Amino acid sequence: MRFKRLKRRTQIAKGQLDIAPMVDVMFNLLIFFMLTSNFVLQQGIKVSLPKALTSELISSENIVINVTGQDLLFLNEKPITINELTMKLRDAARENKSLLLRADANASLGRVVEIWDLCRELGIPQINIATNQKAEQSA
Repeated sequence: MRFKRLKRRTQIAKGQLDIAPMVDVMFNLLIFFMLTSNFVLQQGIKVSLPKALTSELISSENIVINVTGQDLLFLNEKPITINELTMKLRDAARENKSLLLRADANASLGRVVEIWDLCRELGIPQINIATNQKAEQSA
């Protein structure tokens, strides 16, 4: 038995490419990189802010002081002592920078007042206290 060979030729017109396989490959690469990538979690300071009904959004550039529940001080996410804080706030007062005080709800009032007095003594123009907005309760 003899078989005849049929010559089949596919012709692609110039300038026309089928992009469906390329889209499939790119989709598979996207899924591969999403599944194999490592997500870096940024470490932060855990502060449970008090809630207030009258809080406002502040959008200016601030110096951020965090006071944790154990009365530890952090300036812009870095641990700091009260003496170092005094020097940094003195420089900030010269530049007329405002301050954002993020005190944990469990932080001692004495520590917060100590920082507040220090800021007023050094002449910080504006001192803001960070809070979470409390949902209004309907009666």
